[in-house]
Amino acid sequence: MSGVWSVYVIALTLITIIGSVWLLAMTARRPPGKEEETTGHSWDGDLTEYNNPLPRWWLWLFVGTVVFAGIYLTFYPGFGSASGTLGWTQEAQLRAEQRRYDEIARRTYAKFASLDVAQIAGNAEAVNLGRNIFANHCATCHGTDARGAVGFPNLTDASWQWGGEAEQIHQSILNGRVAAMPSWSAVLGPEGTPQTVAYVRSLAGLGHNATAAAAGKARYDGVCVACHGADGKGNPLMGAPDLTDSAWLYGSSEAAITESLVKGRAGQMPAHGPLLGEDAVKVVAAYVYSLRNAAPVAQGDGAH
Repeated sequence: MSGVWSVYVIALTLITIIGSVWLLAMTARRPPGKEEETTGHSWDGDLTEYNNPLPRWWLWLFVGTVVFAGIYLTFYPGFGSASGTLGWTQEAQLRAEQRRYDEIARRTYAKFASLDVAQIAGNAEAVNLGRNIFANHCATCHGTDARGAVGFPNLTDASWQWGGEAEQIHQSILNGRVAAMPSWSAVLGPEGTPQTVAYVRSLAGLGHNATAAAAGKARYDGVCVACHGADGKGNPLMGAPDLTDSAWLYGSSEAAITESLVKGRAGQMPAHGPLLGEDAVKVVAAYVYSLRNAAPVAQGDGAH
């Protein structure tokens, strides 16, 4: 606080305290010779408003607040730039609370330090802790039940774009993932795009035009096979999804697949290592790993 503002705060504080004391003194005494002074207001003929001093007990409560203000300003900051005799600061209190939290967290996570993610997933205490972390940091995108939404993967099934093994999940949360599906409209053209859509839907056992799908296979083999594979099973190393199940991140309808081919897709899972810390990431990865087989992927025209 600058010198000018410090002087301003000190002057304002002193004026307030001195003014309060003066006001208390004036209201506490009765003018000489006037035992019962009225305000001149009366109602119903005999109901009169008296101008009496404050009750003593009430007066002493106000006096106590003035005394408390003086004691507080002596020990704590508030009197201009004076720091107070206790040396208390908001920053120091915050840092002390952070140190206490860090120590609690260190003791909590130390119990799981020697375990890998798959082993931690079998520990009920760790799974419960991971569930709480998930609810605070992951549920916004993946939902409280971890079943995701359009554009956000379901974490409870067996279809994992980047792999669903313990270490793969851990890396996804720790370092994040960036997926890029480029636009293929210029390559496929207005005729090839619907043909490719038909063939892709045939891979998943979805309704399609057989003639268009037969023509689309050649286009798929020339454009899509490098990432999704000849059998359409995808490639977790590249983040290329499996096209043969019902776990369609952006939907499996003709319109949704067409949009993916024409406009491309750009999905990003932010790295949570810097946000949560490696110990917390390990625990939440174990929780997610414990969910991965909760709902098997079924064939059909679903989208999630």
